Parts: sequence; C-alpha cells; structure tokens
Amino acid sequence: MQRHVNKVTSACFFYIRRLKQIRRLLEPEATATLISAFVLSRLDYCNAVLTGLSKVTIASLQQAQNAAARLNLRLVPHDHVTAALRHLHWQNLRLVQYRITYKLCLLMHLIHIHKAP
Repeated sequence: MQRHVNKVTSACFFYIRRLKQIRRLLEPEATATLISAFVLSRLDYCNAVLTGLSKVTIASLQQAQNAAARLNLRLVPHDHVTAALRHLHWQNLRLVQYRITYKLCLLMHLIHIHKAP
C-alpha cells in the first residue's frame, strides 16, 4: 500500500503546485472549489482500503491535506494548520485517518439502507 499512498500523495502535490502558480488569479471560492476537485477528491477516492494502515504510512496523505489547507487560506508553509482546518470546516475530518473512517462508515450505512451495491 505504500506504493499507492506515494502515488496519491505525488498527484496531490502536483496539483497543489499547479494551483499555487495561478492562485493569485483566482477568487477564494474558486480556489476552494479547485482544491476540492483536484486534491481532496484524490485523498478520498478509494481511501476505505487504507483502513488499518499505520500512521507512518498515512502521514504523507496528511501532509498533502495540510498543504491544501495552507494553499486555500494563503498561509506560509510553516503556519499551524489546525485553525485553518477549523476555518474551512474540515475540522471534523481534519486528520486523514478520520476521513478514512468516515468514508468507511458512510459506505456501510448506505449498504445497510440499500442505497449502495
């Protein structure tokens, strides 16, 4: 799974670098939409298979999410990201580990109510 996590992380940072280049041309709402479309969607796609992995393996995904939050709020690279995640309403899912658990629980709920295959 380390290979998969590395590929997802490198794709996220690729889009973060590209969005950083055009950030000054975008409105804050457009920046948030593009980050959600290009970065957060990659973090969330099939992340249920990452359940139970060690924190070391998931740490690079967490770094990508933190970089996305910093980009969205135009923070410098070493600013604390907790307040930024709270401001973006990502607080409940601020850790990638929580995002994975949430996605898995949501999938199980949809299966239970016959809304998912």
